[in-house]
Amino acid sequence: MRKAMKVLHTLAAAGLLGGLVVYMLLLVVAPQDTPAAYADLRVSIAAISNYLLLPSLAVVLLSGIAAMVLHDPYLHKGWAWLKAASGILMFKGILTIVGAKADYASTVAQRVAEGEVAAEVLARALTYEWVTLVVMLALSVANVVVGIWRPRLGRAPARSHGSARPLAKEGATVEGRAPAQEERPRLAS
Repeated sequence: MRKAMKVLHTLAAAGLLGGLVVYMLLLVVAPQDTPAAYADLRVSIAAISNYLLLPSLAVVLLSGIAAMVLHDPYLHKGWAWLKAASGILMFKGILTIVGAKADYASTVAQRVAEGEVAAEVLARALTYEWVTLVVMLALSVANVVVGIWRPRLGRAPARSHGSARPLAKEGATVEGRAPAQEERPRLAS
């Protein structure tokens, strides 16, 4: 079951990253020279958001939480909690993009086309939309990196300063801490 959760989580993360990139590509390359073309762009963005971004985000969050529940050691790993916290931030950000920024930009574009609002208002809305997209993409990539790297996070175990530990190679003791050359890098958890 743990492997199934991992595969599901990974595939959904790929969908989330892909959805964010497609959203950005549409903003860059899609024709926006007329109000009708811009309205079509917004319909395409809504489709990407509704059928790729939001479902992928939901699956990523739910499969990540399920993985933590099904595999008890994840509950004690700082990297897993970091991913959970950033996942909640992503949830907020993606909903902001889909719910507020995209819809607001579409409404403002229609009002600009009708001459009710200055074009600068639309430019400002698009700037906010881009900032949110870039932050969400950065968080998504950071989540993937943390999931692969799995850094040791949290407090180090308490050590008694007066106790001595034997060294593995020589049997000598060092007060408090082993030398750096004796430490081994962690490959996987």
